[in-house]
Amino acid sequence: MTNRKRGAATRRERRVFSAEFKAEAVRLVTARRAVGVSLAQVGRELDVRPDLLREWVRQQAAGSGVGSAIPGETPEQELRRLRREVTVLRQEQAFAKKVAVYFAKESR
Repeated sequence: MTNRKRGAATRRERRVFSAEFKAEAVRLVTARRAVGVSLAQVGRELDVRPDLLREWVRQQAAGSGVGSAIPGETPEQELRRLRREVTVLRQEQAFAKKVAVYFAKESR
């Protein structure tokens, strides 16, 4: 037996997370919580403590407005991302209009 006490917890080496990982984790937390998945479950999936995820969400909310750039994102990357978002939103809007027309015809 070594000098260490039996059952003593071993210290984990401190991990460093990139800005991209944090931004993606916050996006995942937001999406998964919208469908009812707990913060603890998302933390287990990412192997990150829930309190750390909560802090990242808080920091991103405080440091950026809705739809603002992801930390570490270049202006060109932001432009591409925003153009993709606009395309998706336009498709969703067109679909919503078609659905409204369909149900308006059905209700007559």
